[in-house]
Order: sequence, then structure tokens, then C-alpha cells
Amino acid sequence: MIETDIELLKGIANQLRIHSINATTAAGSGHPTSCCSMADLMAALFFGHMRYDAKNPKHYNNDRFILSKGHAAPILYAAWAEAGLFPAEELLKLRTLGSDLEGHPTPRLPFADVATGSLGQGLGIGVGVALAGRLDKLDYNTYVLMGDGEVAEGAVWEAASLAGIYKLNNLIAIVDANRLGQSQATAFGHDIAVYVNRFKAFGWRVEEVDGHDIEEILEVLSGVGLGDKPLCIVAKTYKGGGVSFLQDLEGWHGKPLNKEEAARALAELQPSAKSASGVQIPAPAALPAPDLTAPTGYPAINYKLGDLVATREAYGVALARIGEADQRIVAMDGDTKNSTYAEKFFKKFPERFTECFIAEQNLVAVAIGFGARGKVPFASTFATFFARAYDQIRVAGISMANLKLVGSHVGVSIGEDGPSQMALEDLAMMRAVAGSVVLYPSDAVSTEKLLEVMASNRGIFFLRTSRPKTPVIYGNDEKFPVGGAKIVRQNAGDKITVVGAGVTLHEAIKAADALAKEGIGITVVDAYSIKPLGKDVIKAAAARTGNVVITVEDHYADGGLGDAVAGELSCDGVKVHKLAVRELPRSGKAEELLAKFGIDAAAIVKKVKSLV
Repeated sequence: MIETDIELLKGIANQLRIHSINATTAAGSGHPTSCCSMADLMAALFFGHMRYDAKNPKHYNNDRFILSKGHAAPILYAAWAEAGLFPAEELLKLRTLGSDLEGHPTPRLPFADVATGSLGQGLGIGVGVALAGRLDKLDYNTYVLMGDGEVAEGAVWEAASLAGIYKLNNLIAIVDANRLGQSQATAFGHDIAVYVNRFKAFGWRVEEVDGHDIEEILEVLSGVGLGDKPLCIVAKTYKGGGVSFLQDLEGWHGKPLNKEEAARALAELQPSAKSASGVQIPAPAALPAPDLTAPTGYPAINYKLGDLVATREAYGVALARIGEADQRIVAMDGDTKNSTYAEKFFKKFPERFTECFIAEQNLVAVAIGFGARGKVPFASTFATFFARAYDQIRVAGISMANLKLVGSHVGVSIGEDGPSQMALEDLAMMRAVAGSVVLYPSDAVSTEKLLEVMASNRGIFFLRTSRPKTPVIYGNDEKFPVGGAKIVRQNAGDKITVVGAGVTLHEAIKAADALAKEGIGITVVDAYSIKPLGKDVIKAAAARTGNVVITVEDHYADGGLGDAVAGELSCDGVKVHKLAVRELPRSGKAEELLAKFGIDAAAIVKKVKSLV
């Protein structure tokens, strides 16, 4: 703990309140009362406890702070301004178009590792950040400040469970229990024992504090790192704390003060407010920095044409292969690693694998946390279960995160497990994410090569893998750039272009062979890159076949491959016909289901003949 004058810290807390009120009043929007409740906690953390380089927020061994209750962003911005990172005058640009001081934090700011504000996500990300610190043998601590309202989110308890299981004593959760939510009091109000007992039940060491008593806060913070459990500090606070006409009163959530009200509040706060200028913030320990260097290449692959390999299995082989050359790669799974084949990486590199169990929101959040620390995280499960974590994935887009998602067991081709296990919406879901790349390999070679692309490029990638074994159709040296597509069948005089991916590509190849026997030629395109789409390849193929295209996908008709192709090519005069799953599926053998729902070779032949 820093030896700092308690009265000075109290004054800094009031200065943070003043900044928050001024900024939100200037903006005409924001959450000043949510800031005021946590001001003493922020002053104690940033100017009386944490170790960080205030001029270099991205220093590899800085203590990390995640504001999970992101609507209180003004006080986070105020703390960094008081630490000297930027002039305090910038705070008055809060929420304006030209400022990075947005309504909720995003990584446009160097001190925000992730976007926050969709409540309940911060603790899971903190678990990933803390696990990365442990892996890299660094001694930074990760602090996650949550509101008591957001602790109702199930994702919080998924994260709390995993932190307890892995005994993350470098993770500190702080609950700002200010009693009031947005529309009414929170479920438990100031019954602090409820929060204490719940975190204890998940394997945490828990301390209860008066969140407005800086001396008590610092005393508890001095025990960070003791024992082998994560620490939860439940702070009893008051919304609007420090301002008499705001404190503990309903009706002020998300409501800025007008100029007269702000002047009245500042009159109460200014007499004891103090600047943090000159406060000595301890530097992070000079431990060796992690090696985050990308490799110059990856070990070779060796498949034979015609080998039968499921793309889900090729994913596991590829992850273990590229993991040999790339120490940045970490992997996590949701207790499906023997089906996704992530277990191959787990067996080879157990120290770089995190089993997240059946908690997909936390699975994705942990991966985002690893990515924020410079790792290349691959998170895998059945593709349909990523729907549970869609909010985390959506906010990862806002975070501009480095996140690699691999979903297996897609479409009706999984067979007998039935519709609850069939990902039939995943392409639509992942295409909608800001900045995402969506890939759908059809054989082992393309799977392995696309995994190299994912590891080598920053951003949010989704790889769709299939359960059935499919033949290898590409040579080991084939390239698969993002935004590309492959012509796998083409002859002069072809009548129609058929675009497939995954299992439907192989159905299209079968259809091409059957039609050729009847003198009907079709061009077959492998659209392995769904987003961005290999538009130029498909457009050129379509131009040779009368601008008629059939898309075939093991996915519902909305938002998948067909819509991607139609969206890109319809304006160029290309007529797109979509074969897709258009009914609620059921259990059955894979080949039966492909036939029943009109996406097998016979269905393609029938559609081609109807158009020819």
C-alpha cells in the first residue's frame, strides 16, 4: 500500500466527483450519481494502492482495472486525468462526437482493455486477464469494479465459479453496493450479507467495507494476494454519495445535473476537494515481458487427396500444430473438447489450455481477457452454444478484440442429436458482428490453412467446422486468403454456378459429376470465406454461366451463405437461388436430413434442371 494522507485521498475522491458532475452536466447526459457512489473506492485504488505507469497505461505489468459498470465511465476518465495521462479539460468533451471519452469505455482509450457497459461481462474478462498474468509469470493484479445491480447477471456467477475453481488470488472483484438500480432499488438493497455469502459459496475470500471510508478500504486492499483465493470486496455505498441532495435518493439514475444543481453540488464538494497532482504512484515490478512475437511460419501439413477427415478433427490437429510455433496461442473450451477436438491442444500444451466448463458466456469472456493481454485465444464449443454468449461476442466487436471462435456440430448434417444441437443460425449471427471474419472450410487442408490465417491476423474470427468426415480435395500447398473463394469444378459451356461451403460443397461436387453424365455442366465454387465473401471469384464464375447462381447451405435460409452472395451480387444483375434448411429439423441420419431439407446432391441436380 502507498503511504498516502487519508485526508488527501478524501479530497481526491471529491475532485473525482466534481469532474464527473461537470462532465455529465456539460454533456447533458450521463450517470453522475453512479460515479459519486464509487469515488472513494476509485481514489483509494488509483492513488493509494494500485501499481501502474500512469504515462503508459498499456505497460505489460501494470495492475489492470476493468470498470464493469461502464455507465460510470466519467469517473474512470477523471481518475486517469488526475493521474496526468491527459488534461482535465478534455473531460468536458464527454460524449461528444470528436472525443474518445464516450458514454461507456471502449479500447479507443489506451487504459480501457475492453468495452464495458453491457452489464455482467467484466468479471469474466477479468478472469482471462488474471489467467494470462499467471501464465506469463507477472505479478500484476486485476481489479474489476461492478455495480450491485449487475450482480444479478448469470455471467457474473459463471465467472465467479471459474475464478474460485482456479484459485485466482490475483483477481479482485469490487461490488459497489449502492442499493439503487435504474428503475427501483436492487433486489437485496443494502443486505450486504447476501453478496458476501454468495461469493464465499463460489470459493472467494470476501471482505465487507464501508465504501466511503477510505482508511477501511485501504486496510482491506493491503491484503490483496493473501491466501490462494480470489478476493471480493463488497462495499456498502450510497448512490450520489457525497452530495446531500442526491445521496441515496431514487430518480437520479442516468440523470445529469442542470447548471444550477451542479453549482449547488460543487459548493458542497469544492471546499475539501484536492488534486492528485504530485501523488507518487508506485511503478509496476520490472519482471520479464512476455514474448508476444508472431512466428515466421508454421510446421507443414501432410494430407493425401481423398483422405476422409472431419473438419472439426482437422481443427484440433491444426491448433496443436500451430501451437508448437506460436507461444501466443492459448485455447479454451466448454467441456466439449473431445468433440471439438480441442483436446489435442490440451494434451500437448496443458498449461496454455483453460477448461471453462459448461458456461459459454464466461468461455467467450475469458477468451476476450486473454486477447486483451496479447494472447491469441481460440475458444471452441458446439456452434449453437455460442448463441448463449452472443452479447459477449457483440461487445467483443465494440472492443475490437482479438478473438478466435470455433464452432462445431453445425447444420442438419450432425444427424441424430436433433435440432437443439444443430447450429443453423450461426452464420447469420456471426456475420452481424462488427468487424468479424466468418470462415467455413470444406476439407482438412482448408481448415488447417484457415487456422493459420486466424492466428496470423488480429480481429474477431469465426470458424465453422462440421461433424461428418469429408474427403480432402486440396493440395497441402494451397492458399486460402480471407475474402477468397475457390473454383473446384469449371468447364466451357457450364450452365449454372453452384456455390457451397462445408458439407454442401461436397454435395455440389457430387451433383456436378451426376449432371456431367447427362451433358449438363455446372461450375462449383467453394465459398470458404463467407465474410468477407469471395465476391470477385463468384461474380466471374456467374458471368460465364448466364449470371445464374445457386447457393447451397446447411443453415437456415436467413442470414447465411445465400444472403451473403445475394447481398453482394444481386446489384450486379446476378440471379441467386437459395437452397437452405427451411423447416424445423429433426433427428435422423445425416444423409437422410440433407435429402429431406433439400440441400443434398439430388436436390441440387433437381434445381439445376429446373433452371436449365
